[in-house]
Amino acid sequence: MAKLEGEGEISFKVPGMENSCSTWYKILGNLKSGIVPLVALHGGPGACHEYLLPLKDLTDQADICIILYDQIGNGKSTRLRERMGDESFWTEELFRLELENLIEYLGLHDRGFDLYGQSWGGMLAAKYAALRPQGLRKLVLADAPASVELLLVGENKLRKGLPEDVQEVLERCEREGKFESGEYEQACLVFYKRHLCRLDPWPKEIEIALGHLKEDPTVYQTMYGPSELMPTGSLKEWTAIEDIHKIEASTLLINGRYDEVQDAAVAPFFEKLNKVKWITLEKSSHMGHFEERERYMEVLKDFLK
Repeated sequence: MAKLEGEGEISFKVPGMENSCSTWYKILGNLKSGIVPLVALHGGPGACHEYLLPLKDLTDQADICIILYDQIGNGKSTRLRERMGDESFWTEELFRLELENLIEYLGLHDRGFDLYGQSWGGMLAAKYAALRPQGLRKLVLADAPASVELLLVGENKLRKGLPEDVQEVLERCEREGKFESGEYEQACLVFYKRHLCRLDPWPKEIEIALGHLKEDPTVYQTMYGPSELMPTGSLKEWTAIEDIHKIEASTLLINGRYDEVQDAAVAPFFEKLNKVKWITLEKSSHMGHFEERERYMEVLKDFLK
């Protein structure tokens, strides 16, 4: 029997694994209210659910039920540190299967649901929506690139705006493979404070998210790489461009003016979707739900209502 309030765990049978894993989830609001619930997919991969907790504003202001969860390998869900570097295991398909398992468990195919994905979560949400799952009503792709190649085009332009000494450290450390050095970490931090979140100090939820990536980097490093600027993992050639036309759900695109996901990386969604709206937040980078929280929630409520 599905637990339709509070927190819970769902058994997830991973293909090729003898033992089942578990997906931890949290429900904000009342799933039985009759209002279409919103399933929220966190980024990273591996940043976990905490930094999406501001979405509770939608529950408080519009009675929208929010379903958060920690993707497998991260947070409160089953950890698999022994799979570090196993690109054949940590695949997009694995996370699509986990999402489908969650939706089936909560009975959302029949109940109906909206889907929100932030950053990597948006990449995953786009590919899932392209499968045209039963019950999917609306889709929100927040700070999500249509391809990693286009993400890098924008990031490389942003890098040129960094101080020259920071650029030099980034280039040298990447060339020499010194990704775990303190100077590389500090140079990345300069980029992040401009293009990940521009608030000073950072909200504690963002600190928690980055702490997850550092405490257990299994999924992030295997799928993405040592930093946001250096995709070396299984997602380095990821693209949704050939699948965008399959998405039937009405879609909202959100990014920030200073976002590491620049307009060029979002544009294919806008160009290829039939029912689409695109909002760029002028004072935000990658975390508009913190940087322009009130405006962000108004945009979401208007789209989801």
